Formats: sequence, C-alpha cells, structure tokens
Amino acid sequence: MRLILPTTALWLLTPLLARAAEEGGLAVQAEPLWPGLPITNSMLMVWISVAIITVFCRAATKQMALVPAGFQNFAEWVVEGLYDFIGSILGPRLVQKTFWFFATIFLFILVTNWVGLIPGVGTIGRYNAHGEIVGFLRGGNADLNMTLAMAFIFNLLWLYWALAENGVRGFLAHIFAPKGQFHGLMRLFMVVMFLAVGVLEIISICIRPVALTFRLFGNIYGGEQTMEKLMGLVPKSLAFLPALPFLFMELFVGFVQALVFMLLTVVFLRLICEHTGHDAH
Repeated sequence: MRLILPTTALWLLTPLLARAAEEGGLAVQAEPLWPGLPITNSMLMVWISVAIITVFCRAATKQMALVPAGFQNFAEWVVEGLYDFIGSILGPRLVQKTFWFFATIFLFILVTNWVGLIPGVGTIGRYNAHGEIVGFLRGGNADLNMTLAMAFIFNLLWLYWALAENGVRGFLAHIFAPKGQFHGLMRLFMVVMFLAVGVLEIISICIRPVALTFRLFGNIYGGEQTMEKLMGLVPKSLAFLPALPFLFMELFVGFVQALVFMLLTVVFLRLICEHTGHDAH
C-alpha cells in the first residue's frame, strides 16, 4: 500500500508535468549523460553532493582538537545545533537513535539544492537528436526518483522506529484505541469513532510519502523552471542578469525546503512515539 499510492500519484501527475515541460524549460525526467549509459545527469549531481559532504567531513575530522578551530569548529556548531533542535522535538532518548538519519537528510538535501544553483548546471551539456541541449548536470531534487526514494526510505524507517518504540500492540492501540476513560454506551461510541479515525490515520500515513515527494520536487523543479524562463528573456550573453535576484531567493528556498523536509519527518516520528510521561523516565 505504501508503494502503490506514490506510484499511482506519479502515474497520474506525470502527464501534467510533461505537458508543462513541452512548452520549454527543464525536462521532467532526468536524462542519460550519453545514449545507452545508465547514468543520468541528476545521478551525477547527487554523487557530487555526496562527495562535497564527504570531503567536508574528512577535513573537519582530520586533526581533531579539544579546542576546535576552522572546519572542526564549524562542523561541531552545525551538528550540535541540529542535535539540540531535533532533540527539543523528539526528546533526549529518541534523538540518540534517530539523529543520524535526520541530520544526514537535512545536509544532503541542502547541499544538493545549493549545488544545483552553480552556474553551468543545466546549460552545459550536449545536443540531442532534436537539437535540444541535455545538461551534464541537473538538480538532484528536481528528479522525482530522488525525492520519492528519500520519502520511501523514511517511511520504512518510521515504521521500524514506531514498532520498536511501541510494539505491535502499542502501535495499533496508538492508532485505533480510544484516548481517555469512558464507560457504558459512551465507551462503545468512542470505540467506533476511534476505529473510523484510525482508518483515516492509516490513509494519512500512506499519503505521507506522496506529500513529501512532491513538496520537495515541486519547489526545486519549479524554481529551476523559473530560472530558465527568465534566462530565456534576454540574449545568451546577458542571460544571468534577470535570474540573478532570484538566485539569492533560491538559496533561501533551498535551505527552507531542506528544513521543512527534515522537520516534517521528525514531527511524524514524534506523533507516533509520543507517550505521556515517557521521556521523563
């Protein structure tokens, strides 16, 4: 069910996105770097983003010191800030188990979004058989496959963490069981009502990957389409001028989208693992 709903949504919305792309601008699908090569321009962008993060982490941990400086100081500031922020939502016990994922997804989305704004991304490439340029690089999160993969991985981890924290019985009770103390007919009525609410909750859980997928993809893809349209309004030698103000806005949007994706996943986990008085122990 978790896989069918996102796939169905993609199948229904892809024709609409393709029609918009046919009018000019960034293609909906990531394109192979070369015909017959199973590596797309968005895959290459993702690899570059991972390489940047890896190099930064290696530089920050190359010469560890008790009094941090340089890359180590900045890296510790980023990690501690994220840890405190996520911990304020999940609590000190749960954040220890899950911080690795949420911090990674935030940094990965942020770097991928910002790297996609480097001049030449999408404009330097080769010409296809139709005389259209195929960029050697394409924003990683402007590819539905990438955003869907991240949303699907989170859903699997969410289910694992929810079952680990609650157990199967507690997990089902959290969704379907009445909250509060009721007696007599009122108890029977509340059981029926919370069963109906539980069904709606299951539907909501299944829709979450779709919402996460298209929220991130739509904002990044739409931003790149806007930049390309603006650059097409003037001669190529001056194409950067109308897009320059929006470049700074896209830097902010890239940060916000990384934060929103991480924050939504954190809140989804908190809601299923929330127990009154549990964190106090």
